[in-house]
Amino acid sequence: MTIRAVVWDVDDTLFDYTSADREGMRAHLAAEGLLAGWGSAEAALVRWREITDQQWARFSAGELSFEDQRRDRVRVFLETELTDAEADDWFRRYRTHYEAVWALFPDVLPALDALAAGYRHAVLSNSSLHVQDHKLRTLGVYDRFEAVLCAAELGVSKPAAGAFLAACEALELAPHEVAYVGDHPEIDGRGAADAGLLSVWIDRHGLSTGPTNGPATRADAPAGPHRIASLAELPAILRADTRFGAPSTFR
Repeated sequence: MTIRAVVWDVDDTLFDYTSADREGMRAHLAAEGLLAGWGSAEAALVRWREITDQQWARFSAGELSFEDQRRDRVRVFLETELTDAEADDWFRRYRTHYEAVWALFPDVLPALDALAAGYRHAVLSNSSLHVQDHKLRTLGVYDRFEAVLCAAELGVSKPAAGAFLAACEALELAPHEVAYVGDHPEIDGRGAADAGLLSVWIDRHGLSTGPTNGPATRADAPAGPHRIASLAELPAILRADTRFGAPSTFR
C-alpha cells in the first residue's frame, strides 16, 4: 500500500491545546478575581477541563451547537444563569488570554518539512472551521494544508467513519491511501483505523492504556493504530505502512 496523504488532527496533535487552555484560563481567572473562590488554581483548572470534556461530548453527539457548548461550559463552571451574550462575553475575555499563549509543539514544523515533498496534507478536526482556520493562520501553518474539514460544518464528528471518509473524499483518495494522525487513542486512533485509514496515535505523554496494534483478523482488515511518542517517528511509519500484518511499530 502507498500512502499519498496525511490528514491531521489539530488540538494536542499540532497545537499544544492543553497547555494553552491551562495557562490561558489561569490568567483569565486571575484577571476576573475568581481564583480565591477555588482554594487553588489547580482545582479550578481541573474543574474547567472536566466541564469542557462533558460539554464537548454533548456537541460531538449533536446535542448542542458549537456556540452553545461554549456557553454551557461557562454557565456550569460559574454555576450561574447567564444570557447567551453574557456567556459569550466571558468566554471572549478568556479567549484573549488563551490565544496569547498559542504554540505548535516543537516537533511539528520539522515533521511537516520532512513530509512536504512526498505527501499531500489536510486537516480533520472535531471543532468548527471558523475556529481552526483562525488557529492555523495564527500559528503560521494554514498554507501547509490543501483542505481543512471540521465537524461543525460536516455534520459528523470523529470517531464516526463518515468524518474520516469525508477527508478522503476531499482529497479524492481511497482510505487506504491516507494516513490520519491524532492524539486521542479512540476518537482519532481507533476511529481512523476502523474507517480503513493508516492510523497513527501521537502519545506524547506515554499513556499506559489505549488501543493495541495486533495483527489483522482477516486479510482485508486494518490493524489498530500505530503509537508514536514524537512526530519524528512518523516518516518511517508512512514509508513502511504496516497495517496488514507486518511487524508493528506500536509500543
